[in-house]
Amino acid sequence: MPKRRAFGQIAKLPSGRFRARYFGPDTVLHSAPTTFESKIDAEMWLAGEHRLIARDEWVAPRLRVTREQAAQTTTLAEYSERWMEQRDLKPRTSGHYRSLLDRHILPQLGSVPLTRLTSEMVREWYMQLDKARPTLRAHAYGLLRTILGTAVTDEKISSNPCHIRGAGSTERTKKIRPATLAELEAITQAIPEKYRPMVLLSSWCALRFGELIELRKKDIDLEAGVIHVRRGVVRTGGQVIVGTPKSAAGSRDVAIPPHLVPMLSEHLERLTTGGRETLLFPAADGHSHLAPSTLYRIFYRARETAGRPDLRWHDLRHTGAVLAAQTGATLAELMARLGHSTPQAALRYQHAAQGRDAQIAQALSRIAEAESH
Repeated sequence: MPKRRAFGQIAKLPSGRFRARYFGPDTVLHSAPTTFESKIDAEMWLAGEHRLIARDEWVAPRLRVTREQAAQTTTLAEYSERWMEQRDLKPRTSGHYRSLLDRHILPQLGSVPLTRLTSEMVREWYMQLDKARPTLRAHAYGLLRTILGTAVTDEKISSNPCHIRGAGSTERTKKIRPATLAELEAITQAIPEKYRPMVLLSSWCALRFGELIELRKKDIDLEAGVIHVRRGVVRTGGQVIVGTPKSAAGSRDVAIPPHLVPMLSEHLERLTTGGRETLLFPAADGHSHLAPSTLYRIFYRARETAGRPDLRWHDLRHTGAVLAAQTGATLAELMARLGHSTPQAALRYQHAAQGRDAQIAQALSRIAEAESH
């Protein structure tokens, strides 16, 4: 007969092993999933069950075993799918993650159960990624580390096997050289008239391409001298998707430099159809969003004329950030103008302007001279 205890029952079986049982909070008699070699092992198991009940963390042992078995067999591919489904991601980010998983992570690691992923496996996988594409390697590793970090939080695995120092970051391989004012003028003059405002807004107002092509008449307030940036366009999976900017800080009001107001006014006057919803820079049909390839073909010819074959369209935004920095704008002001949510993002666009260091030195001397008089 099992001996009665304050909590649970322990009985010695004919085999010499010990069985432990107890009535749970559900009033059902629960047995340990295995028998024990010694009585003290059975007592320790009962004590653990009692603690779970006291902490209100109790789950029926049979259900616990089922969950543990599921964790043992859940593969990285299965868990990654659930991870993606549970994230509220922007379309472009979702597409980027999907591409990283399908092309670079899951082909090699997808069939491995989470609990069997080791640091050595991760290191071998990482070393096989294309070394000529450091940004892609960093993004793929960073995504894997993030997914497995969530698996740790979900108690699917005890620790994250991603331990490669610096693998999730990369240094910029191309040093961006912003356009000079003379180069901007040459590009603007070389580009067809209807696209000139795009060059000027991208450079002087630091707007993103996706923000530019979704601008509508209603977003331009020439009286207040402000552009209301509230939406952007992304292209992913062959689809054009209009949504909110990439971060909360992306929804912003950008002050228009006064010298651009006449040009914008003339451009708006030429848009005679569609009312306030008219796109400022539509495709040839007048209502679709302009494709990047259409603009780039024109822009590439214009940059050659300006002697800047290395200049990318996004570098015009970079140029706008540098121009703003030259005015003495603070980091917070640059973040607001550029629509950045972190200082690190805004700092990428800060460069020392030509001659600026000499100006600083002269200003320091003026301070010293003022103190001496």
